[in-house]
Amino acid sequence: MQIARDKPRGFTRLFKAFGASWKGLQGAFREEAAFRQELGFAAIAVPLGLWLGHSGIERALLVAPVFLVLIVELLNSAIEATVDRIGLERHVLAGLAKDIGSAAVLMSFVLLTCVWALVLLGR
Repeated sequence: MQIARDKPRGFTRLFKAFGASWKGLQGAFREEAAFRQELGFAAIAVPLGLWLGHSGIERALLVAPVFLVLIVELLNSAIEATVDRIGLERHVLAGLAKDIGSAAVLMSFVLLTCVWALVLLGR
């Protein structure tokens, strides 16, 4: 059975989606120390990548993984918040979900390091 809902459309939907995204960024900044640290890192790495890149492609290759780290951290934080909302008692699957999210953040940093090394050392 499908429940009828009045969903916003057009520009209204876009404005509401932007508002929800902005609230998510504010919440991550307020509640997640790792996100704040990675945002500080991005504030240094993005301008550095733009400066070190010799072409548009190199600049994109140096900057994109920095944003990927932030994206993966946001997803990891969402997983952690959901697991914590379900219950604070220790459970093997809750721990595994959090560990996998953390591993995803680590892998995004590994990707960033590899891309930067390949671009900068491959000249």
